[in-house]
Amino acid sequence: MWGDKAYVLQRVKEDYFWLDHAEPHLKADPEVVLAALAMDGRALRFADICLQANPEFVLQAVRHTGSALVYASPKLRATREIVLEAVRQCGRSLEVASEAMRADREVVLEAVQQDGFALEFASDLLRSDREVVLAAVRVCGCALEHADPVLKNDKEIVLEAVDQHGLALESAGPLPRADREIVLAAVSRHGGGLRF
Repeated sequence: MWGDKAYVLQRVKEDYFWLDHAEPHLKADPEVVLAALAMDGRALRFADICLQANPEFVLQAVRHTGSALVYASPKLRATREIVLEAVRQCGRSLEVASEAMRADREVVLEAVQQDGFALEFASDLLRSDREVVLAAVRVCGCALEHADPVLKNDKEIVLEAVDQHGLALESAGPLPRADREIVLAAVSRHGGGLRF
């Protein structure tokens, strides 16, 4: 039954997870895997290793589900077009991208604009890039936690962060925490900001 292509095709069109039960030759069958990927990009997890290294299949997977990047071959996790598509869908996919991609400014900007917490996975250099950090805290103020310490004392960045989420004040440097304007902005967004 799990070696029967028609049966497996029918099952994966209902739920991609059925691909896990398919016989190995069907996990390498492009038609079967594409049907599963159409349901959910995470089906790449169950695909044959050859398809996990195939740029067309991986691109299809991450377009549907950015977090599917984790199942791609290491070479494809270093491929700019694929990583860009993945982080547009799921910014935190940056975590499994290659070191070079985590140091690519455009890729990191896309990631933090989708999910500010993706800043955690950016290279040290980009966590000290003012524009990147501003983009991150505008989406998620608490991403300030992952910024370079120098930027945690940048008034504009901290104001953006606390405007987005008052508790971001906890990650701010000592100068912004003593700044009346910043503290008032934090408290107006979240009363708990006073404790910092």
